[in-house]
Amino acid sequence: MLLSALISLVYKDGVTFQICIAGLLTLCLGGISMFFTRHHQKEINKREGYIVVTFGWIIMSLAGTLPYIITGSIPSFTNAFFETMSGYTTTGASILNDIEAVPKGVLFWRSLTHWIGGMGIIVLAIAILPLLGIGGMQLFAAEAPGPSTDKLHPRITDTAKRLWLIYVGYTAAETLLLKVAGMSFFDAINHALCTLSTGGFSTKNASVAHWNGEPIIQYIIIVFMFLAGTNFVLSYFAFKGKIQKIIHDDEFKLYFKFIASFTLVAALIIYFRADISISSINHPMVWGEGESAFRHAIFQVLAIVTTTGFVTADYTLWTPFLAVFFFGLMFLGGSAGSTSGGVKVVRHLILIKNGFLEFKRTLHPSAIVPVRYNKKAINRFIVFNVLAFFILYMLSFIIGSLGFSILGIEFKSAVGLAASTLGNVGPALGDFGPVNNYAPLPALGKWWASFLMLIGRLELFTVLILFTPFFWRNR
Repeated sequence: MLLSALISLVYKDGVTFQICIAGLLTLCLGGISMFFTRHHQKEINKREGYIVVTFGWIIMSLAGTLPYIITGSIPSFTNAFFETMSGYTTTGASILNDIEAVPKGVLFWRSLTHWIGGMGIIVLAIAILPLLGIGGMQLFAAEAPGPSTDKLHPRITDTAKRLWLIYVGYTAAETLLLKVAGMSFFDAINHALCTLSTGGFSTKNASVAHWNGEPIIQYIIIVFMFLAGTNFVLSYFAFKGKIQKIIHDDEFKLYFKFIASFTLVAALIIYFRADISISSINHPMVWGEGESAFRHAIFQVLAIVTTTGFVTADYTLWTPFLAVFFFGLMFLGGSAGSTSGGVKVVRHLILIKNGFLEFKRTLHPSAIVPVRYNKKAINRFIVFNVLAFFILYMLSFIIGSLGFSILGIEFKSAVGLAASTLGNVGPALGDFGPVNNYAPLPALGKWWASFLMLIGRLELFTVLILFTPFFWRNR
């Protein structure tokens, strides 16, 4: 917040003092909390871990509303909490009708919530969730630095430091490239913060469609969306020169194939069937129709698969097939250990492999046929965990859709809202599509959406286990 106040001071937007007050209030609240909880056990068990992660995210979101409320940029507490939760969970759904009228210090804070939440998720996925036994990262336990016992291992600190370095490095590189490509420094750093976190907040009302006349800017964002949706452990291996680990990684290979095949399908349909000019804002044909179709296709495929949520056009107008196609991609998600939301590619990979193996098991009921990942047999409990996650995810989607429909939201918008908020995608369907925002959502709907964003971001089990009676029973 104090960094945002500095940006406010540099750009003289008139809210420097208010953001400083928000920052100091947060410092005071944090300091008081630390003082009264200074006497505690040095080690935490799994039960406390779930509580710390869930309530930590909620308290961060409550504190994060202060810059919006004190500056008057978002005077409503409900709207401010929604925007903050959307920021920290890197969903990118916004209630702001005129983003460009918001003071630059507040816009920078808005982007920072993405960046903080994105890095928090990487550390959570690689260091904390395997400890709790629920993350997709158990599969990397043999290769990646991380916890190896029931208590936090010193290597977690080293892992977090290396990942922070990669995250900061990517952010700085994208900022520089976007600036050189023609963005202002302010727009460049904000979009870099939101790309690496796979968030989706933009400083422009038209999102990245504002730069439809400058394809190079969109290609830079495409590259960094792809990197942000890739497991950050693989980036670490790449910088260490261990390229073979990346080439032979099953999840990365499937992630790449998904992006390539989905882009090909979307590009062909856009080129032969869709009229981009009616769905796009500020759309001059810079390098020809073929290039434009490919660029819009790969941009939107990556934006939805990685759950970044940037838009270059209203893809719901491209054809009914593509509208349903992109809706389906909301359930995919990027790689485990990335800043992406959604189900994650590794879970889909395990589900697909286990599904095919069921045919073998049917023919040979006595055979032991394990699911393999990176040429290693996976513990059957991980397969059960993935199956349970997928079932719980679909149940959450159905219940989420019902929750929105109770509020009077029509079917297409309700299912789009549930898929988008649970998957931390951002743009939905219908009244809440790519060129609209979440401002018309009723107050109860915003709280419901905030809850779905939270459980989707924290891998469902982390939050939902708090609602089970046995969690609170004495041992």
